Amino acid sequence: MAAEIHQSVSRRAAILRILRESTVRNQDELVKVLRKHGFDATQSSVSRDLRELGVAKAGDHYIVPPSEEALASNHFAAIANFVIAVKTAGPSLTVVKTTTGTAQSVAVAIDKSNWPEVVGSISGDDTIFLATEDAREQRKLTNRLREIFPNLDRETRSG
Repeated sequence: MAAEIHQSVSRRAAILRILRESTVRNQDELVKVLRKHGFDATQSSVSRDLRELGVAKAGDHYIVPPSEEALASNHFAAIANFVIAVKTAGPSLTVVKTTTGTAQSVAVAIDKSNWPEVVGSISGDDTIFLATEDAREQRKLTNRLREIFPNLDRETRSG
């Protein structure tokens, strides 16, 4: 058990180093690079590692989350330009539109923020559904999103 934990920690450190030093476009590519560095990696273990590390996919490649210090100053700085629109769909569903291929990265950042008004999220390629308990919580959420993502178009901001 201790050996498995050590392997996982070492593999995750290697993933961060690899992603900082080179462009990796998909999990299969990352598995191959890890194996070249002597790590026993599968697509499922890499997928789990990327999720746990908070690694995001920006367009066609992975990006490493900012350091804890940078995260504290602006948790959403790395993804701020990805959000295009925020719209409501009924009293407890908020739809966030993003640039293609970035919805999961934005959703991970929102999920990690542990906002009390968000009870759940689902993300696709360019769309995120955020569930709130009621319309009051939804208003809190949409106000928060509009403060964090300043690049929303005028139409979205009024709706």
